[in-house]
Amino acid sequence: MMKNKTVLITGAAGFLGSHLCDRFVSEGATVIAMDNLITGDEKNIEHLKGLPNFSFVLHDITKHITIDGPLDYILHFASPASPIDYLKIPIQTLKVGALGTHNCLGLAKDKGARILVASTSEVYGDPLVHPQPESYWGNVNPVGPRGVYDEAKRFMESITRAYHTFHGVETRIVRIFNTYGPRMRLNDGRALPAFIGQALRGEDLTVFGDGSQTRSFCYVSDLIEGIYRLLLSDYSMPVNIGNPHEISLKDFAEEVLKLTDATVKIIYKPLPIDDPKQRQPDITKAAELLGWAPTVSRAEGLQKTYDYFKSLPPSEWTKLPKEFISK
Repeated sequence: MMKNKTVLITGAAGFLGSHLCDRFVSEGATVIAMDNLITGDEKNIEHLKGLPNFSFVLHDITKHITIDGPLDYILHFASPASPIDYLKIPIQTLKVGALGTHNCLGLAKDKGARILVASTSEVYGDPLVHPQPESYWGNVNPVGPRGVYDEAKRFMESITRAYHTFHGVETRIVRIFNTYGPRMRLNDGRALPAFIGQALRGEDLTVFGDGSQTRSFCYVSDLIEGIYRLLLSDYSMPVNIGNPHEISLKDFAEEVLKLTDATVKIIYKPLPIDDPKQRQPDITKAAELLGWAPTVSRAEGLQKTYDYFKSLPPSEWTKLPKEFISK
């Protein structure tokens, strides 16, 4: 279906962006990968360089985007996604959600391309409805520390709908719940890589709060399949893609300890401001519209992810997050 199609993927050197590049290259599409590498890593797409249907463009999409020739699809995945990143670079996070999305939508309009934007379960904030259906409007603090990310994504959805209704642009919106797998960064501040990184380094696992808050973890291959199906669907409103199997962070930390055979303990620290207490997607819409449901169990996905992290040089286990200069 992707033969003779040209696809632009922003945030292509990131965790999800790089897996999307793999999928569309394998489908026969001509893939233009774009990233400014502020949080992405070229190593994630190194294996694709040299292929005739893949190219990489170093560019900040908050600046005007120019692509020569026809363009069929745009997948907009450029954004800091971890608390460590967006708390260090709040202005860039807001700019890529606003200016970057505006530029991508303008490009889609000019090229007559279909665009899929990557939103997030964070648009639901600390939810008062559980599980979270797409009809829920959310409980978000716009001036809290997480607001720079949450509101950037909420604006992204609003401007995407405006381009769809006012300009007739073909748009798709995916709301991504917690996702994991190879190419995540061990020190990006999210629970799964944080726990595994601590276990590999022989450190105690840090759980914030009392550990009763829940998350629902989706393996990356399942997420990519859902995104691919949504892109090719005829549905323009937001769709949740995630794994509805919910687990408390305390129990999840116990699973990681068992998986890694780490002889460390779990320690508890104060819960960050506005940290959501529950996260579980209602995926009824994805099942009905896309025929999609996750197939990789958490045990299988965790093993694959742990094997990947364990295969990295030990220097990667202790690498500190990048420092950023806010503009």
